[in-house]
Amino acid sequence: MMAIEPLATVILGGKGKGMTDSPAATVDTPDVSRWNFPDSEVASAALRLVTDVSPAVLSNHCVRSYLFGREIAAARGLRSGVDYDDETVYLACLLHDLGLTDFGAGEQRFEVQGADAAARFLREHDVADDRVTTVWQSIALHSSLGLGHAFGTVQLIAISGISFDIDGMGMNDFSPDFIGRVIGAWPRHEVGVELGHAIARDIRAHPTNPLKAPPFTLPGHLNEVINGAPAVDFTEFIAGAPWGDEAPTQ
Repeated sequence: MMAIEPLATVILGGKGKGMTDSPAATVDTPDVSRWNFPDSEVASAALRLVTDVSPAVLSNHCVRSYLFGREIAAARGLRSGVDYDDETVYLACLLHDLGLTDFGAGEQRFEVQGADAAARFLREHDVADDRVTTVWQSIALHSSLGLGHAFGTVQLIAISGISFDIDGMGMNDFSPDFIGRVIGAWPRHEVGVELGHAIARDIRAHPTNPLKAPPFTLPGHLNEVINGAPAVDFTEFIAGAPWGDEAPTQ
């Protein structure tokens, strides 16, 4: 596995099912032939799936994540077909937010729901188990900063691209022209705000399920700041446990 630091923090558009109350449930129709996407049967099916089940705010984010991840890899000297499998990165990025659509909805936190939905889709298209596992890891861990990156180069590239499209860390390492062309083809639709509210809505739809927003996770944090759930303090969390652990006195 290539050990590198990602540019992002070690952290097509269509109107489909899921996030239907989002103001960004619009249709974007860029010319995908200009972007040199993987074009195998499963890659093309993945693009159709994401287009069909996601609003533009989500699907555009997924496509941009791949384009940015691919650029991050090139900037770090990583070569497609030599250091990593480009199609696997593409599938991981493209499918990573299925947990926020009706296609991937369920009782687990959105990252795991999305990973399971992606794995199911890939197995239906006869993708090899090792590649399915890599995609599952990339998606399930994409909000767990510093974890997914350690699993392999594909996971690192995918998660770095996903993170960059949200936090923009390392933007000075990109050509402004490239950034402009990507956003021009795949508009953002205020994804930084919209994505947080989509996760919060998913949590609100399962108000009695603690697996949707575990403490000290991204969903847990968004449940506090958007849904108004009580903030969880770690020291209070430990004090409330039945073990009787006490902080040392100063």
